[in-house]
Amino acid sequence: MAICIKEALRLIASHVQKVSYEIVPIENSVDRICAENLYAKYPLPNYNNSAMDGYGIKLDDQSKKVKVVNTILAGSSIDTNVKIGEVVKIMTGAKVPESIEAIVPIEDVIVHNDNTITLPSNIKKNQHIRFCAEEIQIDDLLLKDGEDINFASIALIASQGITHIKVYRKPQISVFASGEELKLHYEKINQFQLYNSNTPTLLARAKELGGEAIFTGMARDNIESLKEMIENSLQSDFIITSGGISVGDADFTREAFMQFDMEIIFDGIKIKPGKPTLFGKIGKTYILNLPGNPLAASLIFEIFGKAILQKLSGNEKIYHSYILGKIGEELPNKQGRTTLIPGNFDGEYFFPAPKRLPGMVGVLHNCNSMLILNKHQDLLKKESLVKILPINWKFFSNIQKDFFS
Repeated sequence: MAICIKEALRLIASHVQKVSYEIVPIENSVDRICAENLYAKYPLPNYNNSAMDGYGIKLDDQSKKVKVVNTILAGSSIDTNVKIGEVVKIMTGAKVPESIEAIVPIEDVIVHNDNTITLPSNIKKNQHIRFCAEEIQIDDLLLKDGEDINFASIALIASQGITHIKVYRKPQISVFASGEELKLHYEKINQFQLYNSNTPTLLARAKELGGEAIFTGMARDNIESLKEMIENSLQSDFIITSGGISVGDADFTREAFMQFDMEIIFDGIKIKPGKPTLFGKIGKTYILNLPGNPLAASLIFEIFGKAILQKLSGNEKIYHSYILGKIGEELPNKQGRTTLIPGNFDGEYFFPAPKRLPGMVGVLHNCNSMLILNKHQDLLKKESLVKILPINWKFFSNIQKDFFS
């Protein structure tokens, strides 16, 4: 029995288990998922240091002419005891002696030829001094189990002298296809045949989302051929295929899966397009059988396949988020079933794709996002507030815009 989209996502969240972990150099951990809680071993900064190239001074000397008695470079261990009437020249990152009460930037002083300078007035105590542990203290949590690792995460853990990190391994994904009418993109076709666009699309998308995806073959429309494909794919964490689960005479995929005692988690979703979607499990391998229509398969994968991969990969972020925007044109909708609308979001307005039939192939090439319309929604008027889900989200434009707030 078909279920609603919220129930399908709830079942994914409750059934899918994360993969095992591995240890990698931090340079190789970008775009991976942290598999441990990492705590600070050192404070940051780990000593009081200068935030500017300037002079370390006593507050009583402001507005006065004072003598430069030493220079402290970054990395130096010099600990000069500065007295009234004296200053030290100090470089950015250099250790600040305990006797220093403030740092005055080089450009704020008057330099004389006799190794003296004149200080400005209104110097604030501790200005331009970065104090030990003001950013991070020992035992602070740096990175959580389940957190995405990006360039900024690597900067943080490198600052602690950490060289290797425990991450969840990339999910192993097998993709296969079925259908006598389909041919792979490197084969010749007859007039009664079509090129298989679903398989390369799903392989590419699974890789973009962090999986190790492989193509395991093209099944013929019979049980034995499909069983061979399934058996060859069961070493993976996740099998993705499309078509073969509707009510046609040659739709054998469900039957083939069931011969491996597949546990069906859900079979059918009250959604348009994409109702014939099946999610199940054989042993430790999850199976997502998508609709055969190309646009339907891609949109369903964005909603459900992406959620499965998030959970499988150990990511703590397993729920879809959205950006609020306005719709750029009136959008009628047939009530009764949740509807997926691909389109393009320009930072303020969402414009539905003008062509979006389930069997179309090239729709998402010009789309970066989608809407999910409530089954009770019959008409969205222009300027209505909508919740926009990203698809392709390197958020740039071919139009130069004023992006200052």
